[in-house]
Amino acid sequence: MRGRWGDGERRPERFPGGAALVGGGTAWILADEEPARALGRGLLWAGRFPIGELHLLVDNGSGVLARRAAAFTDPPTVWRIDGTSLVEAEPEPLAPDPPLDPRLEPLVHVIRRSGAEPVVEHGVLRGEVLGLEVARAVVDEHGAMLEVGVGKHDRQAQGMVHADEPTEASLARVVATVEGHRRSGAPHHPYNRLAPERWLRARALAKPSMVGAAELTPVPSPVEVDDLRRPAPAPAAGVDVDGRPLVAVFSTGIDVDLVPAAVDARVADARDARLLIVVPERDDHPYLRPLADALKDPAAVMTVSDDWRAP
Repeated sequence: MRGRWGDGERRPERFPGGAALVGGGTAWILADEEPARALGRGLLWAGRFPIGELHLLVDNGSGVLARRAAAFTDPPTVWRIDGTSLVEAEPEPLAPDPPLDPRLEPLVHVIRRSGAEPVVEHGVLRGEVLGLEVARAVVDEHGAMLEVGVGKHDRQAQGMVHADEPTEASLARVVATVEGHRRSGAPHHPYNRLAPERWLRARALAKPSMVGAAELTPVPSPVEVDDLRRPAPAPAAGVDVDGRPLVAVFSTGIDVDLVPAAVDARVADARDARLLIVVPERDDHPYLRPLADALKDPAAVMTVSDDWRAP
């Protein structure tokens, strides 16, 4: 580092999930934990100091970080750690979303008939109820089939306990159970705590006017997560009430990497759309708007009432 950036005085600083140095108006962040999510927290951390130049060092995911960083007015430089060397990262283009296996297409109708909503993301067909996955389509040596259940472990358990039950009947039963829990005022249950950001999106899909849209369609999350306990931004694409292209990204809770991830949803949309970030009122945290405003094409932030779960 000293060979590349000189021998000026630097002091160590604490950085969540890594380490940092600051000196001479420059900062270096080494992101060890979840490097792919280091951009948001790195930009927020840098805002605490009089820094004119920020460098982000990671050992993987550098191309994604460089792509997302390029969307900001004053982006950090992203470096990939290669042994004992640093290589400046080039923005990695977004990979196209894989198409759905044609063998799974008939299952779209099965999902709808059972009362769930078919959703395709990253080439995977799921059945959802108010944003919660209740079935997943797979292809094995016997052909295409639906595995019914909320999450991987529940799908396995449902398959053993209800092995003789017809798929549509099994799915309809799970749909009814989830609908009973996924409603305003329902007692606490895993079914109403999982994937809240997708639940919020489902509300907006049913009533686009709640976010100033004329129409909205779900699109794949920029963050592929195969664990219902981990939140991920839930985007939708459409047009606003004036007919302009719109990408709305829904989130709940605290996600300091929400804005960088939302940028990918707008890039994937490829319509030069207005970017809208939608959160409940209580989740309009102080970090969110400064990051949204720091984009070259700033995103708007909209809040919805904290009782958004009510139909």
